[in-house]
Amino acid sequence: MSIEKPVQSGKMGTAKGDTTMTARYINPYTDFGFKKLFGEEASKGHLVDFLNAVLPEPFQVADLTFSPGEQLPDHCTDRKAIFDIACVSPDGRSFIVEMQKVKQRWFKDRALFYASHAIRRQAVTGDWNFRLNPVIFVAILDFEYDKEEEYRELHREVSLKDQNGAEFVDSLRMSFLQMPLFTKTESELETREDKWLYFLKNLESFNDIPAILREPVFESAFDRAEYLRYTPDEQEAYFQSQMAYWDNINTFKYAVETAAEEGEARGEARGRADVARNLKQKGLPTSLIAETTGLSEAEIGDL
Repeated sequence: MSIEKPVQSGKMGTAKGDTTMTARYINPYTDFGFKKLFGEEASKGHLVDFLNAVLPEPFQVADLTFSPGEQLPDHCTDRKAIFDIACVSPDGRSFIVEMQKVKQRWFKDRALFYASHAIRRQAVTGDWNFRLNPVIFVAILDFEYDKEEEYRELHREVSLKDQNGAEFVDSLRMSFLQMPLFTKTESELETREDKWLYFLKNLESFNDIPAILREPVFESAFDRAEYLRYTPDEQEAYFQSQMAYWDNINTFKYAVETAAEEGEARGEARGRADVARNLKQKGLPTSLIAETTGLSEAEIGDL
């Protein structure tokens, strides 16, 4: 599959010979888009507002300091579609905000491992009393990680509790936003969390700022997301990030389709074998069974 590089000439135009229309606003599900909206000093206010919208009152923040030097290696190269931002509040709490596009088999284990890494980093040399600053892990997911109906909630909060539901320690809290379950329209938005999720889910399709998002923080986010405001180098970086995003999605879809086809093939083969086995038990000639089922006489003999 070939994908033409989007080039703009005017607000929503195309370059000569280019058949691809470029959206006015970038895709927030790309590494470039996610970092532009939440992971730079100029966009730190967006991140603070977003966290305060999705986290309960005890976890509200007034300011954050980015800590890229403390992050695990960049996931964009080895696990595409996982982009993260690490930051610390003035009171020492660590925040990890992650965007993940494609589901992994051991997603919950990976999330716990990654969050616990931020806990382990707090160890100091010499005498230490093991007092931990809380780690708050927020994951924006473009998939549902549990299909069971009782778990199909847009926003799931996970913490360490005992058998009576009482909090054991406050050292780790995990918030998962399952974006496919967010289906509200503009007229249905009620909370600030609603507005942020609506912004993220629909940003690339907007041609202008919706009336309900005409607030300073969202206007600033739209400004940061406008493609034509970027330098040529930034536009190239976004294009490469978008390509990685498309490649990852197509790879995932191909794997799903291939697995389905292989499953159907195995099912068809089992079906033919069952028919052949029944015909064999009825005493039909092997040559006739082979002609009927498409199995070889050797395969029928092994049944």
